[in-house]
Amino acid sequence: MGPYILRRLLLVIPTLLGILLVNFTLTQFVPGGPVEQAIARAQGGGDVFGGFAGGNNDAGADELDTASNSEYVGARGLPPEFIEELKAEFGFDKPPVQRFLNMVWNYARFDFGDSYFRSISVVDLIIEKLPVSITLGLWSTLIAYLVSIPLGIRKAVKDGTPFDTWTSGLIIAGYAIPGFLFAILLLVLFAGGSYFQIFPLRGLTSDNWDDLSAIGKVLDYFWHIFLPVLAGTIGAFATLTLLTKNSFLDEIKKLYVMTARAKGLSERRVLYGHVFRNAMLIVIAGFPAVFIGVFFGGSLIIETIFSLDGLGRLGFEAAVARDYPIVFGTLYIFGLIGLLVGILSDLMYVLVDPRIDFERREG
Repeated sequence: MGPYILRRLLLVIPTLLGILLVNFTLTQFVPGGPVEQAIARAQGGGDVFGGFAGGNNDAGADELDTASNSEYVGARGLPPEFIEELKAEFGFDKPPVQRFLNMVWNYARFDFGDSYFRSISVVDLIIEKLPVSITLGLWSTLIAYLVSIPLGIRKAVKDGTPFDTWTSGLIIAGYAIPGFLFAILLLVLFAGGSYFQIFPLRGLTSDNWDDLSAIGKVLDYFWHIFLPVLAGTIGAFATLTLLTKNSFLDEIKKLYVMTARAKGLSERRVLYGHVFRNAMLIVIAGFPAVFIGVFFGGSLIIETIFSLDGLGRLGFEAAVARDYPIVFGTLYIFGLIGLLVGILSDLMYVLVDPRIDFERREG
C-alpha cells in the first residue's frame, strides 16, 4: 500500500500544475483585468465592466473611443507613469512565462501573496473563510448519512412495496431539484419570505453572539446553519439512499444470507449482524468522496444565497473583481483538498475491507 500512496501523492504535483496552468492561461485572455479594475476605481467608476457593456452617456462613449489608443480601457487622462506603476505593482511588467514560474514556486511554499484590493494576505483570507465551507460540507454529509443509511436499509427490506415506491419518487424528485432552487424555496418559506419567519436570513451567528451563554451560542449556531445545511444535503441524500439500498439488495441475495436464515437466525440478526457489515463497506468508505462532493458542489451557491462568508463565495467575488491571487489561491486549495481526499477515500476502502489491494489491481 505504501508504494501506491506514494505514487498517488506524486501525481498530485502535475495535477496541481495543470490546474494552475489552465487557469493562468485563461486569465490572460479575460478582459477587465486587475489593472483596468484599478484604473476604473482611480477614476471613480467603481467597476470596469460598464465600459465593456457600453452605454448611452458621453463618458462611456469616450472611454470606448480611446480603447484603440490605449492598452487599458478607461485609461484616458491618467499619466503613463501611473499605468506602469500599476503594472509593476500587480506583476504585469514581467513576461507571462516568468509570472507563471514565480507563481508555481511561491505556491509550492504556500505563499499565495496578497490580495490586490483587500490589503490582506491570501493565506489569512483562506484561513478565515475555510472553516465556514468545511462546516457546511461536514454537517451536510453527516446528516445525509444519518438519514440515508436507515432509509436505504428500509427500502431494501421493503423492496417492491408501496413504501419503496413512494419513497423512491420523493428521492428522485429531491435529486432532480437544483440545489440553488431548493435553497431559495427554503428562504421564501421559512426565512421571512412570503410565509414564515422561523430562521434567520443570513450569516452563521446573531449580532448579540458575544452576549449569549455557551448553550445559547450552540443553539444560535444551529439555528443559523439549519437551512444552509438542509439545502446542501438534498443532492447527497438521494444518491446515498439509493446506494445503500442497492448495496443491501446485492448482499441479501448472496448465499451466506440464505445460510444464516436456514440456521434459524432472526431477520434482524441477519440484516444487522451479517448483511450490514458487508453492505456498508462501499457506503462508509465513500464518506470522503461524498464530503468533497458536497463541499465543492454546494459551497458557492449555498454561501451566496445565505450570505455566508465562506471560501466558495470568496472565490466568486475575487473572480468578479479580477483579484487573481485570491482566485488562484482558492483554486489551489480546492484542488489540493480534492486530490488529498481522493487518496483518503482509497485508504478508507482498504481500512474497511483489507481484502482490497490497489497495488495488485494496478499491476
